[in-house]
Amino acid sequence: MFEQFSKFFNVPPLKEPNESDVRTFNDLQRNTKGFCELFGSYNGVSFGEGLYRLHDISKINFWDDIITQAFPEFSGRISCFGYDWLGRQFALDKERVHDGQPHILMFEPGTGEVLEIPCNFIDFHNDEIPNYHDACLASNFFAVWKSKNNLVLNKTECAGYKVLLFLGGQDVVENLEKNDMEVYWYICSQLIQQMKHTPEGTIIKNIGIDY
Repeated sequence: MFEQFSKFFNVPPLKEPNESDVRTFNDLQRNTKGFCELFGSYNGVSFGEGLYRLHDISKINFWDDIITQAFPEFSGRISCFGYDWLGRQFALDKERVHDGQPHILMFEPGTGEVLEIPCNFIDFHNDEIPNYHDACLASNFFAVWKSKNNLVLNKTECAGYKVLLFLGGQDVVENLEKNDMEVYWYICSQLIQQMKHTPEGTIIKNIGIDY
């Protein structure tokens, strides 16, 4: 299981999760094929110098709450599990279930969008990431950013947009800066909510952020 994922990131094969690990997972996680196995081996691990990371299992509820502050229509519907270098969050979607398995959602703070990924947890890690990593993780953009910045992203950081894309920012390396991911999401969530019902093309003169 996850042979292609392990090969792509050059990490050891998965080990069998023990019973104490499994007891820490909720019903959705336990019933999602491959979840216990991947988290049993790589809970909270960063892959590819920060290209992709798994959440610490103890932080998943915390991040579910952060995501649904920005996208309240998904409250009670998701269970996040991972995130990429841009701070984009990946989650199980309880309302898109195929052959008994939840499909994946990607929450983008920089664009204010939610994208549906039409695959399950195993296929996302063992097919989408190894074979379509630029599409789902912006790996080419990451390589350019790394080549121009002598920076290392730790587990709590991401490369966030200085000017968010939904506020007219450009999707270029020069518009990225290293951020604390929690703070970045906190700011983005407020702006996403403020802009949600604003007609396209509206000129924004004042933006308020609560601290």
